[in-house]
Amino acid sequence: MILINLLPHREAARLKRKEAFQVALVGSAVLGGAVVAMVYLTYQSWIADQQGRNEVLKSEIRTLEIQIKEISNIEMEIAALKARQKAVEDLQSDRNAQTFLMNELVRQLPDGVYITSMKQDGATVLVQGVAQSNQRVSEVLKNFSSGSQWFAKPELLEIQAGSVSLSSRDQRRVANFGMRFQLLRASEVGKAAEAAAKK
Repeated sequence: MILINLLPHREAARLKRKEAFQVALVGSAVLGGAVVAMVYLTYQSWIADQQGRNEVLKSEIRTLEIQIKEISNIEMEIAALKARQKAVEDLQSDRNAQTFLMNELVRQLPDGVYITSMKQDGATVLVQGVAQSNQRVSEVLKNFSSGSQWFAKPELLEIQAGSVSLSSRDQRRVANFGMRFQLLRASEVGKAAEAAAKK
């Protein structure tokens, strides 16, 4: 016996294809939504991890900034203490500076040279004096520049011819001079002596 289907089979096939397409469409939408949700959750997890790391870094940076401030304060205190220590050392070494100045003047002045006035302004010493001749003045300059460890940068300011009365009949020609030089500190003299010893 032969069976004949008189129902509209094309319509049924079309409906089946339409249902299959709708099921596939819904399935792909659900799958796409699941993928998007997974990607979103993954990115959110990465962002949260990075934000956590950023917070850790920020807290470490704040801690380091506090430590840097403390270190800079300590460095400022150390610099202030060193400045005070240097000032005390300079005062200690300078308290005998005038004694060294007088002793060195006595050693370095040749015969025939006399100091008439002396003025000290800090480390600069201004000397006025009388010499028997210009050669004696040049000898003083030479002694101050190379023969003294306490004097530096001697400079002749002026030299004038003059005369001195030894008695009512005896007058001598002399050279009046003005000179300036630097008085070195004991610490500078010590350093120069150490440098000379090393050579």
